[in-house]
Amino acid sequence: MPKNKIPMANMFSPILYVPLLLAFYIITKHFLRKLRNNPPAPFLTFPFIGHLYLFKKPLQRTLAKISERYGSVLLLEFGSRKVLLVSSPSAAEECLTKNDIIFANRPLLMAGKHLGYNFTSLAWSSYGDHWRNLRRITSVEMFSTHRLQMLHGIRIDEVKSMVKRLNSSAMAEKSVDMKSMFFELMLNVMMRTIAGKRYYGENVEDIEEATRFKGMVQETFRIGGATNIGDFLPALKLLVRKLEKSLIVLQENRDEFMQELIKDCRKRMEKEGSVTDSEIEGNKKCLIEVLLTLQENEPEYYKDEIIRSLMLVLLSAGTDTSVGTMEWALSLMLNHPQTLKKAQAEIDERIGHERLLDESDINNLPYLRCIINETFRMYPAGPLLVPHESSEETTVGGYRVPGGTMLLVNLWAIHNDPKLWDEPRKFKPERFQGLDGVRDGYKMMPFGSGRRSCPGEGLAVRMVALSLGCIIQCFDWQRIGEELVDMTEGTGLTLPKAQPLVAKCSPRPKMANLLSQI
Repeated sequence: MPKNKIPMANMFSPILYVPLLLAFYIITKHFLRKLRNNPPAPFLTFPFIGHLYLFKKPLQRTLAKISERYGSVLLLEFGSRKVLLVSSPSAAEECLTKNDIIFANRPLLMAGKHLGYNFTSLAWSSYGDHWRNLRRITSVEMFSTHRLQMLHGIRIDEVKSMVKRLNSSAMAEKSVDMKSMFFELMLNVMMRTIAGKRYYGENVEDIEEATRFKGMVQETFRIGGATNIGDFLPALKLLVRKLEKSLIVLQENRDEFMQELIKDCRKRMEKEGSVTDSEIEGNKKCLIEVLLTLQENEPEYYKDEIIRSLMLVLLSAGTDTSVGTMEWALSLMLNHPQTLKKAQAEIDERIGHERLLDESDINNLPYLRCIINETFRMYPAGPLLVPHESSEETTVGGYRVPGGTMLLVNLWAIHNDPKLWDEPRKFKPERFQGLDGVRDGYKMMPFGSGRRSCPGEGLAVRMVALSLGCIIQCFDWQRIGEELVDMTEGTGLTLPKAQPLVAKCSPRPKMANLLSQI
């Protein structure tokens, strides 16, 4: 053989085998899925990353497009995690009723480890006795009908304070950052309910503490909802050490702040009498005082850590979601002035101009409720709900779903499905005429369903309706320019607006007398 001739075997570099191996891997995965009767998935499932290559922001829209192409029950691979994606009412119903207990766990994500007290908080704890006890406490002591009624005065007081601040801005002809306005309203309501303190407006006890508190809450929403690639690609955990350190520092600050609130409440209770004296205005006590009373009876369970975790979950879940809904609703009405005028006319006719709208009036304002329901539909505060995880193997839609699979319910896709809703991206409040409440089977469930549904639904609906109703009753609203309000969706767990709403308001002449008395 001539010396300069290369042997045929050496002409094939090992790198040429890579495409063949990749093709073999993809085809094998596809047929294994069929043999195991797993739900379908996009054909290309790459090693290591799975289907992550498909994802673009906003995630709920990307996943909706994938479901349109491949089906309403899919088994995706987010790196090393199997994820069941459902995007139809029937599939959601099957997961949250028949398989409710099986899907009642939470996946072990980094945020749950560091912000969820190592997966023991109400939001991150898996289903079991501990979670049931936390849920019972919040349902009875925070969100029961009786408790909500007892705390009615706090909500009215804070809405009046917001109206007063809006009136001052209107008289000065200033534009208003409505996201900040709603945010401060909800934080005051939640903090007065939880700890008996308010941080914004008049009669604020500690400005420095209020500033620190606001920064802490904003940081929680900023990094607590950040996508962590290490949750799906464990080999890359070293690359997200910066995020993990930020979560650890944030939790230390949150813990320290909440412990100070517990300390203040404990001192106040000791000054009023024994901590165990639950008879002293029991119904008017803030949540921390209620929990400290329980602590005296069961100190081994109701430790300060449990109290801090409950406070932080309620604070996080009870602010950003309602703020976003109110901001989207007002933005929609500013872009549809005829809807705003119709809502004002309804309030004028049924409430009048001599008093401020109250929570007891909400059932008598069907069009206002339609506007809120349409906002919940178009811009659900939890577009993918909070992730669930299966505790064992089960079936969904006739397919086999392995144990340990993360469940994502694409609520945004269901709420905006043209097969379920006529012109789903068109703002049409009238479509909800005659609906009692905010749920319509499993095609409309803004607060989720089943055991892990949002326990604060009653409070959220009351606050959104009361707040929007009062500012519609008292003020005329305008956009800050000729252009429509930008309705671009931002990124985040709670579907925020990409651009915070800034608007102008002016006192309605017929409400001038009432506004002067607030």
